[in-house]
Amino acid sequence: MLIAKIVKSNSHVDYVGRVLDHLEVPDPPSPEHYRFGQFVSIRSSPGRNGAAEHSQESYDSVGIIYNSLLVNPDYDRMGPRLSAPIEINAVFSPDLLNEQGVLIGVLLVGWRDRDGRLHQGIPRTVIPANSDILIMPEDEVHSFHLDKSGKLALHYYPHVMTHAGQFAQQLLLGVLEQLEDMCGDVSGPEIALLRRTLNWQLVFQNKSL
Repeated sequence: MLIAKIVKSNSHVDYVGRVLDHLEVPDPPSPEHYRFGQFVSIRSSPGRNGAAEHSQESYDSVGIIYNSLLVNPDYDRMGPRLSAPIEINAVFSPDLLNEQGVLIGVLLVGWRDRDGRLHQGIPRTVIPANSDILIMPEDEVHSFHLDKSGKLALHYYPHVMTHAGQFAQQLLLGVLEQLEDMCGDVSGPEIALLRRTLNWQLVFQNKSL
């Protein structure tokens, strides 16, 4: 499911996407589709007519939604508001840009190669503006976290701790919660150990504040 488009980047691994609204798609995503900790895939090669499609040049990056920001320019505008509601603008000015919206921060943690294999790490490819951000299916999230022997892999752990800032521990706890539902029967002890470690870090972090 397509939920957003890339609008800018803060670094090679930190991208910002704008969630699609009613002026862009007839059935825009709901808040449950771009939740904190949601895994997404980003197509670096948009297809025809705005639809993402695979080609030899296409490239999927794997990311996690780790931040969000509401954009509402009307809040800073003083005085009477003469602008028409979005519903009316959609009819009389279909090309009018809706300045209100939701931005999501996406931290890249891996990629899919041209053979379809998923890898954890920092992608080398630079993602262009207007690239599609799609929800990553649960079965692909599961496969992304398994190594060649079928064991749990979380090689991006230190990467998240470095780049997700104040949300790092909570983000990883959210990831572990998802992984427990997917592979807790096989990797339960590893997940429990990582959760205890993160909880202890949060305790000491709160004491230092």
